[in-house]
Amino acid sequence: MVKNIYCKKLGMTRYFLEEGKSFPVTILKVGPCVVIQKKTKERDGYEAIQVGFEPQKEQRINKPLQGHYKAAGDRFFKNLREIKVENADEFELGQEIKADIFSIGDMVHVTGLSKGRGFAGVMKRWNFSGGRKTHGSRAHRVPGSIGASATPGRVYKGRKMPGHMGNKQVTTKNLKILDVRPEMDIIALKGAVPGSRNSIIEISKIEVN
Repeated sequence: MVKNIYCKKLGMTRYFLEEGKSFPVTILKVGPCVVIQKKTKERDGYEAIQVGFEPQKEQRINKPLQGHYKAAGDRFFKNLREIKVENADEFELGQEIKADIFSIGDMVHVTGLSKGRGFAGVMKRWNFSGGRKTHGSRAHRVPGSIGASATPGRVYKGRKMPGHMGNKQVTTKNLKILDVRPEMDIIALKGAVPGSRNSIIEISKIEVN
C-alpha cells in the first residue's frame, strides 16, 4: 500500500461545490508513477520502491540510466524518486501507481521546494514592521540593533537578518482533497502548496482518527 507519491504542480484555480461554495484549489498531476526498482531489507537494508514519472525520449537519457530503465520495460522518464513502503514485494516492476490511490475527503501533507525570492530584507523576509517614516528618521527598512556591546562581543546565531529567501523544502500539512479524476490522473487540493508551477512535489496520505 502506497501512502505517498510524487506529482507535478499544474497551477491553481477555483473549485465550486454543489451547494454553491467555492474554494481556491491547487491542481496536481499525479504520475502515473512506474515502478523501476524494488529495494528490500535483505539486500539494501530498507524497504522502498524506485519510481519514474514524466516520460522522456530514449535519446535524452544517458547510457547507465537507459540500462536501469530497460529492466522495467523499456520506458524512460525525466524524474526518478524513491517511495518508502512496508513490503516492496507487493509491487511488480513496470506497475503503474495512479491518482486512484486517493479519494475525495482524504487528508494529505504536501512537501515541495518553495519559490526562490533572491536576496530579501528583513521586512519582506521576516515581516519586520520597519522604522518610523517621519521626524527625521533615516532608518525606514533597516533591521536595527543586532547585538550587545563588549558582552558578548558578537552576534548570536539565528538572528533574523537580510539574506536568501525561499528555495527551501517546505511541508504544508493537513490539506483536503476536494476532487479526484483518475481518468486524467489529476487531483484538486484545497488551498495552496509550496513550489512554482510545474515543480515536483510529494504528497503523503495521513490517517485521520
